[in-house]
Amino acid sequence: MLEWHCMKNVKYTAFTGKPVEIDENSLIMAIESSCDETACSIVKGGREVIANVVASQIKTHEKYGGVFPEIAAREHLEAINVVIDETYKQANLTSNDITAYAATVGPGLVGCLLVGLNAAKTLALVHDKPFIGVNHLNAHLCANYIDTNLKPPFLALLVSGGHTQIIDVKSYSEQIIIGETIDDAVGEAYDKVARLIGLPYPGGPKLDKMAQEGNPKAFVLPQAKVDGYNFSFSGLKTAMLRLVKSFEGKELPTADLCASFQECVSTVLYKKLKIALENSGYKQVVLAGGVAANSEIRKKVFSLKDEGYDVFAPPMRYCTDNAAMVASCAYLNTNTFNTIDAEVFSRVK
Repeated sequence: MLEWHCMKNVKYTAFTGKPVEIDENSLIMAIESSCDETACSIVKGGREVIANVVASQIKTHEKYGGVFPEIAAREHLEAINVVIDETYKQANLTSNDITAYAATVGPGLVGCLLVGLNAAKTLALVHDKPFIGVNHLNAHLCANYIDTNLKPPFLALLVSGGHTQIIDVKSYSEQIIIGETIDDAVGEAYDKVARLIGLPYPGGPKLDKMAQEGNPKAFVLPQAKVDGYNFSFSGLKTAMLRLVKSFEGKELPTADLCASFQECVSTVLYKKLKIALENSGYKQVVLAGGVAANSEIRKKVFSLKDEGYDVFAPPMRYCTDNAAMVASCAYLNTNTFNTIDAEVFSRVK
């Protein structure tokens, strides 16, 4: 039987000034709209997903080769009410059953964030329930709490389109970044290299799939030497550019290029993470973020099980942006913005 951590008797103030208790039976409805997916979810006690709805914009942005913020914001506006209604329907619940409302406040695309934030604030005000603002990166970590017994402390590798970090998670609310990229994030590097070799949007998953057909030792690529637990991927990106140009007028060995690039990236991440783990003394390690869905990165991190570590990573549906992780974070993580005056932000403060 799962022994879930519960924040029993934690009190949030509703807008009448009346305290509202948050316990293991609390139902939090959360909205996520930081980029190109409109998502809504209801989660019980921070761990049990009651309903989870995601409206993806991938097909809209495919023809542009990337996300256009203005178009993404308009798509959110069109989808938000439908997604909220579908979440209530899927859960067979009404606003009377919801304990609190939550939304991502950042980092992300400001116009997109505003759609989800204003929707959640409106629901909270109309139904006189607490509002909880959530940091998107904290939410990615919390995806690992869903349907698991995971409790801090542990070390986390967060890999996404905009961030690459090693985080010392000391408690549900205390998280210290001990290493991060000094230039391109892993997801950013994947997308740029995918575009370079002619793969369609979204590039990262396409590159991962193509890599599985190639030889990871076909090309030797540079691994940047950066102090501490930090990372650098701009040099690797430049090396890939030169390599691709060397095949000008010839057939491009796309699969081998993808496999070699992926082997280099995953090896760098694994090496830094392992050193950090050995120095931390933790026996639990967590993988989080959209790039946590990458097959080779996932494989290398899970190989740490053979060395006695407990390894956690969210199911694929909770790796990419979703609202279940936001609801979990709102419940479990006290490092949130528990005020109706919370404002969106585009970058980490």
